Amino acid sequence: MKIGYPCINRTLGCTNRTFRLASYSAERLRCTIALNLDCLRAILSFNLSHGILFFRITSDLIPFASHPVCTADWPGQFRDQFSSIGRFIRDQRMRVSMHPDQFVVLNTKDPGVLERSISELRYHATVLDLLGLDCTAKIQIHLGGVYGDKEAAIGRFIGVYQTLDPAIRRRLVIENDDRLYSARDCLEVSAATGVPVLFDFFHHQVNPSEGVLPDLLGEITRTWLSRDGLPMADYSSQAAGMRRGNHAESLDVDDFLLLLEQTRGHDFDLMLEIKDKERSALTAIRVAGPDPRLVTSTD
Repeated sequence: MKIGYPCINRTLGCTNRTFRLASYSAERLRCTIALNLDCLRAILSFNLSHGILFFRITSDLIPFASHPVCTADWPGQFRDQFSSIGRFIRDQRMRVSMHPDQFVVLNTKDPGVLERSISELRYHATVLDLLGLDCTAKIQIHLGGVYGDKEAAIGRFIGVYQTLDPAIRRRLVIENDDRLYSARDCLEVSAATGVPVLFDFFHHQVNPSEGVLPDLLGEITRTWLSRDGLPMADYSSQAAGMRRGNHAESLDVDDFLLLLEQTRGHDFDLMLEIKDKERSALTAIRVAGPDPRLVTSTD
């Protein structure tokens, strides 16, 4: 079990940069990508030195990469830098993932939204391919909307998934959400497509499925083949005093210990979707120290 956090490191001085579409220029894009890749390398080095071996790369790494305005050959221009970062990830046996935003909807009824969604997924797959990573580096998405007919919406997702380029399909995983699609719904899609299911523990609390957790985890684990690597899972807890489903600011140690206890016998790489990022990851690693599943060293 590798523990990680998404996108931003609040300890380091570097932050991922972007800019407005109105400010777009080839030179501004080039400078921004160079800074973002330097920042990514710095975050990965920080993580390695602190035993954090799982990281979600921001979707904003390459600004406007899937937008028609971007005609620059950024994959060619930055091939060597991507290769160097990817070598570091592989050599240190770290794991990375990506998670496009909520505007990526494969079961949409709008052809324009679908076209943009696929372009965005193609961009994410290109980043992971440039890093030279195998298909254990995943792109996670939600199933999308219901549009008044869940079974029809699931059918549309399955139909679109089967038409996707293999370079995208081999990296996709689907995640249960906190409102519309439960883990059981994801398992239905997985049975029809073979796409692995990423289990979000917090979403399951808010939008539960039938069955006891150990059995559900067993079914989800079986959706991951050896080429997919260890199953990935997301974890957070409820923010005090906030709307149900809001993620906590920092790790709830008691709740996290309960998670470790409830999942004994199941191994997975765990992404902490908690707002203080690496701080909670460091706390989680300390708390989980006695757990035999935990991996914090590549030695």
